[in-house]
Amino acid sequence: MLPGRAERTNRRAVGDLSIPVVTLLLAAFGVLMVYSASSYTAKTQYGDEFYFMKKQLLGFVLGAIVMIFAGFFDYRRLKKIRYIALIVPLVLLALVFVPGVGRSNYGATRWIGFGSVTIQPSELAKYGFVIFASAYMSEHMDAMRSFKGMLPVLAAGGAVCVLIILEPNMSVTMCVGLLMLAMIFLGGMKMRWFLVILVPALVAVPVLILMEPYRLLRLSAFLDPWASPRDEGYQLIQSLYALGNGGWFGTGLFRSRQKYRFLPFAESDFILSVIGEEFGFVGILVLFAVCGFLIYKGIRTAAEADDFFSFLLASGITLVYGIQTVINALVVSGAIPPTGLPLPLISSGNTSLVITMASMGILYAISRKNAAARAAGKGGNKRRR
Repeated sequence: MLPGRAERTNRRAVGDLSIPVVTLLLAAFGVLMVYSASSYTAKTQYGDEFYFMKKQLLGFVLGAIVMIFAGFFDYRRLKKIRYIALIVPLVLLALVFVPGVGRSNYGATRWIGFGSVTIQPSELAKYGFVIFASAYMSEHMDAMRSFKGMLPVLAAGGAVCVLIILEPNMSVTMCVGLLMLAMIFLGGMKMRWFLVILVPALVAVPVLILMEPYRLLRLSAFLDPWASPRDEGYQLIQSLYALGNGGWFGTGLFRSRQKYRFLPFAESDFILSVIGEEFGFVGILVLFAVCGFLIYKGIRTAAEADDFFSFLLASGITLVYGIQTVINALVVSGAIPPTGLPLPLISSGNTSLVITMASMGILYAISRKNAAARAAGKGGNKRRR
């Protein structure tokens, strides 16, 4: 086939439109729920019940624009900037600790600010690592089966984890750690070397908990939140009250009681509790069916990729979204110790929203390339099978 014709086929390829459509639906639902969860707090604290919703709506619009651009961007160019994609977030993570640049909140310094604009570098770092790991492993496929060959990926993931845990932010550190383990497994590392890395990683979790007294308090609150109902156990108890009050079908949209400053971070880390209260158990099932559908589409896009870089990049994007969604649900329901982690596309937070929507645009771009390969008669994923 002539190159010009192949390029025209690629431009005409539609790809899996359900990826951007579902992303937009989830993000729009997030704007609605941010308003519902934050209206009372915004009114009493800022004198504007739409304060948080306006910020989320701005993030939604920016995210939609970036997602459209990413959807028609030649994502293969990301291989050429893999070092930039990794180094820039690392520099931003380091800037968090610079006085006057880093912004602190609730005892943690996780943001950098320039005037009224704040950015959470850890959100960029997750996807920067995915780009670097995907590019490196796709170009060193044979070396991935040895421990030495995997060292650059481990070093990159380790650097990200160290800077994030120093903020401190153990929840995102665990997400990046799980992401790194999954990526090197997909990259082809032999099982014996994978276990050599996995065992120390598992040991590191209790060590990190023991290093900080507040993490021990959170662990004890998880084991018995009613032992400290006004302190460490308070947030989890209020979350369980919200979920319990929702019952099967919920109290109705805008009718949550816990959002009246009973439940801390109702518009961000614990927005799922408000969703459960207003829409009930059935509503949460529907929400996670949609989230699961998006994850399935990501897995399918990765499986259909006809080159290793596309496979790893699609897998990494899907892993970031899936890991964070599952951990947030487990925290809110009391299945694992409380930790600050937003629900992707839903929780308040423009950095997370824009970056996640951009990543879904790249995922759609990969699906377009898959469709173009099929249309051009290249056999799609036959080689992988």
